[in-house]
Amino acid sequence: MAASSHAATVGSELPPEPGGSGGPGERADEQRELLLARLVPANRLKEAVGASLASLCLGPLGGAQRLGTLVDCLVLNYRLRQGPGRGRERGAEGPLRCCGCGRFLGEPVTVPCGHTYCRRCLRRELRARCRRCRDWLLPAGGTSTAAAPLRTSVVLNRLAEKWFPGECERARAGTRLEELLAQGRFREALGAVNQALRPDSSDLMLRIYRAESYVGLREYKTAIEDLNFVISKMPNWPEVYFQKGKVLQDSGFVGDALQLFLQCLALDEDFLPAKLEVEKVILCDVLSPEKLGESLKESAWNSPHIRNKPFILGSEVTASYSNLQLCPLQSLGGSDVLEPVSGGLNRAQSAHALNSTKDLAKEDGLKRVSSEPLLSGQGKGALLKRKLSFSEQDTVVCEDGRNKHKKQGENTKRDMTLACGTIPGDLIDVSDFECSLCMRLFFEPVTTPCGHTFCKGCLERCLDHAPQCPLCKESLKEYLASRKYSITELLEELIMKYLSDELFERKRIHAEETAEHSNLTKNVPMFVCTMAYPTVPCPLHVFEPRYRLMIRRSMETGTKQFGMCISDSQNGFADYGCMLQIRNVHFLPDGRSVVDTIGGKRFRVLRRGMKDGYCTADIEYLEDIKVADEEELKKLRELHNFVYNQACSWFQNLRNKFRTQILQHFGPMPDREENIQAMPNGPAWCWWLLAVLPVDPRYQLSVLSMMSLKDRLIKIQHILTYFSRDQSK
Repeated sequence: MAASSHAATVGSELPPEPGGSGGPGERADEQRELLLARLVPANRLKEAVGASLASLCLGPLGGAQRLGTLVDCLVLNYRLRQGPGRGRERGAEGPLRCCGCGRFLGEPVTVPCGHTYCRRCLRRELRARCRRCRDWLLPAGGTSTAAAPLRTSVVLNRLAEKWFPGECERARAGTRLEELLAQGRFREALGAVNQALRPDSSDLMLRIYRAESYVGLREYKTAIEDLNFVISKMPNWPEVYFQKGKVLQDSGFVGDALQLFLQCLALDEDFLPAKLEVEKVILCDVLSPEKLGESLKESAWNSPHIRNKPFILGSEVTASYSNLQLCPLQSLGGSDVLEPVSGGLNRAQSAHALNSTKDLAKEDGLKRVSSEPLLSGQGKGALLKRKLSFSEQDTVVCEDGRNKHKKQGENTKRDMTLACGTIPGDLIDVSDFECSLCMRLFFEPVTTPCGHTFCKGCLERCLDHAPQCPLCKESLKEYLASRKYSITELLEELIMKYLSDELFERKRIHAEETAEHSNLTKNVPMFVCTMAYPTVPCPLHVFEPRYRLMIRRSMETGTKQFGMCISDSQNGFADYGCMLQIRNVHFLPDGRSVVDTIGGKRFRVLRRGMKDGYCTADIEYLEDIKVADEEELKKLRELHNFVYNQACSWFQNLRNKFRTQILQHFGPMPDREENIQAMPNGPAWCWWLLAVLPVDPRYQLSVLSMMSLKDRLIKIQHILTYFSRDQSK
């Protein structure tokens, strides 16, 4: 009764939802979500489930996020009760492993985040997020593999075929079996898999396919035998627990199936099909008031006392549910690894039940939320003693394809981990790891959606010219728009492992090239476009491929600087210019960019050059010559103040339209500075004024090149005097 009253209190903390959507209803959802989130770390499973049940009495269960939190709570409780250090999957050994199932990387597909999966894992949509980085596996907007075609990684697939032809042939055979299963040709698939198992009965993937064939033929008991064999060899493979749970669910043992789904999620919390099945069971068979009122007539949960008290209902069901469904796996035996879950089929009466599963499914369906009634501690112990645990046995294949049991401890023909852990040295060829664009060893390899791999820098340069694959010419517009050129981690790991010397030399060359691009006096990149001035903003619209490359290099090297000059008919660009500092780059979907820059140092060109299509120059920086004589400095300050006041007067007398446009583009005029010689380029307001005055660029260039503040102020004074006369007319 104490637990019941506490659940009622938890439920009463949640305000009822209004009939409409939004407003207080959304706030109520948020409060319930926060409540469940608080209960998870405290391991208060009963209160969490009770709160969800209580919310049903206040209104319909709303929001997939709230249901997902409840599932997370169940999984966390399950994992905590298993104890620390459990639930870590140990995948296959070898250089080519799938990030999802951990087995051999048959038909490798590299996803947008840069991790690589076997085609089987992605085709079955076993997870929505990457298991390594939890990024979305499908591109933005994609909802299934049909919306995002799976293209095999050409380079990795070529390596797999060269290094492990036998494993690749097994993967292709698995693809053919999947096609048969998808077409419903279960008898044909069973014959094919039995034939494939004769030379090696310990192939785990073939056992999975055979179990699926048996399920299609409704031979559930035989399917369970195959799945138990796989679990005994790879106890931390999430998919096997899910497959076994589906068999139990189809047989009507929903409670035991739920326990297996939770075990699957304890091993892999992003295993999407298992999460959906748990949510379905919770909605249809645990939290649904209709099911609790009608479908659970066999269960001891559905007592008259419970039916009459909806809030107590949540707690009573929670207590029974927690005691039965969330018993840790090690309660069946205390080993260091996760024990295979026997479930409802491993009790004495289940063997007979599975021989007549058609009738069982018709009679019970999903009504059997728990295949195990409420028992006392002594009763449960007796029941466990009567269980027949397939997990304590190994199986071998007979001529007819059926399984027979042998004692645990006998060796099988082949270890379940890949026997291809090492690669002969004569199969390692550096040419297999060369970029088809630069013909050098891959450096930061990236794989496009069409399956081709290039150096990141090489691909970016190609996309500067056209948004298509350099090899197959397939459109890469969406790939370009995402600008997510993730490194193909597996390929980079292989290069580091087998070609470490070549990679060291490749990095050395890249470092030299980067250092060359980082030099701000030699071969400085030049943007030939417009006038730029110190301290004055200069926004740029970059669309030419050569300048896309130039801006990208400036960002990658970390200098974030380049020179700006106006064009010159004789020399290509002017003898004087201004360095620009990149403050921000906004990339557009088609590869163009809007670059926010601000003027820095002035320079004089010493030597001109060319680099990858854009101009370069050796330069020297300019600074104003400081006035040391006190009398001259006094006269310079008087001239400075006079010209500054003249500039303010001119600006204030402009029409409102022009003044507003100037303020929007260049910002307000800088304030007068006390120390006019403090900055190497002189007062900032001079450059702001020079930028806004409608003067010929050649005249502006002559002012930019001056190293005397006095001469610059006199030039500006002449310009202001000329425009002030026009204002007075």
